[in-house]
Amino acid sequence: MSTGFYNVPVPVNEPIKSYVPGSPERLELQKKILEMRSVQVDLPMIIGGLEVRSGNKVEMFPPHDLKYKLGTYHQGDRTHVLQAIDAALKAKNQWANTPWQHRAAVFLKAADLISGPYRAKINAATMLGQSKNAYQAEIDAACEMADFYRFGVKCMTEIYAMQPQSNPGMWNYNEFRPLEGFVFALTPFNFTSIAGNLPVAPVIMGNVSVWKPAKTAVYSASVIMEILMEAGLPAGVINLVFVSGPAAGEVIFSHPDFAGIHFTGSTGVFQDIWRTIGANIAKYKSYPRIVGETGGKDFIFADPTADPTALATAIVRGSFEYQGQKCSAASRVYVPKSIWTETWANCESQLRRMKMGPPEDFANFVNAVIDEAAFDKLKGFIDQAKKDADVDVIYGGNCDKSVGYFIEPTVILTRDPQYITMKEELFGPVVTIFVYEDDQLDQTLTLLDETSLYALTGAIFSQSRYSIDHMTKRLANAAGNFYINDKPTGAVVGQQPFGGARGSGTNDKAGSVFNMLRWVSIRTIKETFVSARDFTYPNFLAD
Repeated sequence: MSTGFYNVPVPVNEPIKSYVPGSPERLELQKKILEMRSVQVDLPMIIGGLEVRSGNKVEMFPPHDLKYKLGTYHQGDRTHVLQAIDAALKAKNQWANTPWQHRAAVFLKAADLISGPYRAKINAATMLGQSKNAYQAEIDAACEMADFYRFGVKCMTEIYAMQPQSNPGMWNYNEFRPLEGFVFALTPFNFTSIAGNLPVAPVIMGNVSVWKPAKTAVYSASVIMEILMEAGLPAGVINLVFVSGPAAGEVIFSHPDFAGIHFTGSTGVFQDIWRTIGANIAKYKSYPRIVGETGGKDFIFADPTADPTALATAIVRGSFEYQGQKCSAASRVYVPKSIWTETWANCESQLRRMKMGPPEDFANFVNAVIDEAAFDKLKGFIDQAKKDADVDVIYGGNCDKSVGYFIEPTVILTRDPQYITMKEELFGPVVTIFVYEDDQLDQTLTLLDETSLYALTGAIFSQSRYSIDHMTKRLANAAGNFYINDKPTGAVVGQQPFGGARGSGTNDKAGSVFNMLRWVSIRTIKETFVSARDFTYPNFLAD
């Protein structure tokens, strides 16, 4: 029984540790990496709180070290999806009726486990399984995931406080009910924090979920599930299944209790999901909530007043952090001719200091791309660019998968602003630059806005306040997250709610009340204290 209006701990963004040589966190992480490399794991699905092993084992290898086996996971099929749905629906009523402060406590504890005793383990799993360097893993797997949980709990209380006014004689109030059914969470490889947030955000609001992680991120997903279970998550509230997309979709999108999907992935997959849901709409008890963040063809645009050094740093970091495998990564850049030479000199100087190799060596900025399919796709674009007349590969371009899936940071200079690498999402360490004439700024802004179907992130660089105002207005619909004099990556929970529109998703802003509101159905209640006892109105009285 609740006997008070409880204030949750004020969320503060988890401080990012530096991992400088000799630091305690660096030594702890190095030790954990060696420990995790010394064993081969056998990862089960978690359905109804129980370990489920199918016997159909799939081997896992670090993308940067294909000769080393991390272990295996148990591949499921449609029967396991059905089991997961049944387990979720069985757990639903008790979880939905659990007082909100006890739901909150699970995720506040999980955040403290992530930022405390599990910090090294979740970072090491992300480094080994997804080839992410220590600092990028720290920002993602430890800090952002803890932020998602702490700020998610705070958002829950803010939503519950959204109440209508009550006039004399009545009491009006809103109940924020969980959705009627289960939520499907389909998560990507590139951010461990997103994988941890997508099944959890609906659950904070009292829902239950079925969670399918990317096959290339099963290793870290299992650690997330371990943390949630240690934090006290009841059995069946989140069910982790390792199944193919078709196996999951066949069952989930035909189920009458399907209540919503929380998705991060490709635009094509999301559009297919949307079509499937539309075709099956008559089967569902309620209209499902469709929440998705998809692709990006994220831009940097500079005007002639831009600082060339700051611009160059944004290009290098924005394009090549985590090998460009961020939905927000800079992948097309527009630079005025007057500052191009100085900007490129700064870019090239920084690129020559950039090291590539396995993440276990903390000096490496660039690591491997996620798998062979990604490697082959990226190499194909680079090889074609080396042949095409309208472009020059002015830096990098070498690719090698003999040891791991390594692609050098690659810079393409194009004379054709409609060249394919200016339009198509590549999702790798490749950036294409177009140099425009200074007097063509407005025409180039129009070109930028119309070139891509995406509208996720973008950045502008200028030292002129009038120009900043002008460009911000001209690009109003080009990006859901818009940066001024900064790279277009690095959104922080509680500071820059993340999401884009157009072909980039539903712009529901992960980590904010806007997203969390999507996982509730509001019941508005009016109680009248003294009920009417006659049908007549005052104007019925005789003069």
